[in-house]
Amino acid sequence: MKLWQQSTVSSAWTEAVQAFTTGLDREMDLMLAPYDVLGSLAHLAMLEQVGLVSATEALALKQALQAIYQEIAAGQFELESGAEDVHSQIEMLLTRRVGEAGKKIHTGRSRNDQVLVDLKLLFRAEIGQIVAKVKVLFDQLLAKSAVHAQDLIPGYTHFQVAMPSSVGLWLGAYAEGLSEDLFSMQAAFRLAQKNPLGSAAGYGSSFPLDRDLTTALLGFEAPHVNSVAAQMARGKTERALAQAMGNLAATLGKFSADCCLFMGQNFGFIAFPDALTTGSSIMPHKKNPDVFEIARARCNSLQALPNEIALITSNLPSGYHRDFQVLKEKLFPAFQVLKDCLDMIGLMVENMQVKQDILADARYRYVFTVESVNQLVLSGLPFREAYHQVSQEVTAGTYQPAPMLPHTHLGSIGNLGNDRIAAGMEAVLGGFGFERVLAAEEALLLR
Repeated sequence: MKLWQQSTVSSAWTEAVQAFTTGLDREMDLMLAPYDVLGSLAHLAMLEQVGLVSATEALALKQALQAIYQEIAAGQFELESGAEDVHSQIEMLLTRRVGEAGKKIHTGRSRNDQVLVDLKLLFRAEIGQIVAKVKVLFDQLLAKSAVHAQDLIPGYTHFQVAMPSSVGLWLGAYAEGLSEDLFSMQAAFRLAQKNPLGSAAGYGSSFPLDRDLTTALLGFEAPHVNSVAAQMARGKTERALAQAMGNLAATLGKFSADCCLFMGQNFGFIAFPDALTTGSSIMPHKKNPDVFEIARARCNSLQALPNEIALITSNLPSGYHRDFQVLKEKLFPAFQVLKDCLDMIGLMVENMQVKQDILADARYRYVFTVESVNQLVLSGLPFREAYHQVSQEVTAGTYQPAPMLPHTHLGSIGNLGNDRIAAGMEAVLGGFGFERVLAAEEALLLR
């Protein structure tokens, strides 16, 4: 019998409805298990503080919850067939182990705010893991950028050879792009840092709940003040997080597309060990960029996630709706997809090999036309006249590349500014406050 059922009468219709409405929710719920325990520990401490459970009951429940958390961490937790979801499973375990006091854990809360808390705690944990992996890839890109700062390659616009670039400039661009993507991830984190606990089913409670206490215990920045607003955050936080993940995916997908081009025979700028590429069943010379192709496809799929979430939640009035359950099926698997892409692209960057003297190839002689124009300007010719002169040489087939002029301004091939990029990343990372969150969670498990 479900927690919400008022009758034990069942039928084939009942089972069909339950199967349809449950979907993949039980599988997704397992990801929420440790966070449900953390939320319950904070709620329990508050219930004791306001006198809704006794000190003796609170101690027994706290010890049981901490034991359940350890079982979850050890992989010894599962949803029994009689449990509707992770929340009822944990409450059922508490009642078995502590007795009637276990039934008091739900006092002053609804499954609505219970799920919201679990989701917020999961989201901020996943954000922490994603950000840590972004930082690893960022460091790999900047390190490789420094090594290859002087290795020139052609830059392109409209797929046409344009101006001199370098492997260092190219890799540094993606490092800076990752740091910018974390701005939107930080916004999602801030939304996940508002505490909905105590909003109950969306309209508060007649119990004297101390919402500021649970906010502090769980390491949240602030409570959702208005209980209706707390419920309306369901879907909003997911959209913001999906958009942040989509931004990262766009950067990773573009980098993957570049690598697929640059390791092809028509470019040949970069290469990778055989162990990181695949071959052909009939063409012995092939070294295919399968890692980057799969990463590109998965990142394209991740960029569709914000739209999926927006469409699921569009036109819903305020209050809770079962539609929100489907969001878990979309968002939860995406966390691992993004983390896998970050790991694998990092592995490829770490083992990237760069061809030397690329611009010595005659096919790239026109990459120096701007250098030629600039040299004429430096000799005293007005820019438009210099441009016209070089253009005529190109048209007549008489153009000869000019020597490279020094590129000294910030963000050019002669002055990558990687130190500024690294400082920018550190500033972004400092805005999250992960240490405070981890300290609060550890305190709940040890207090």
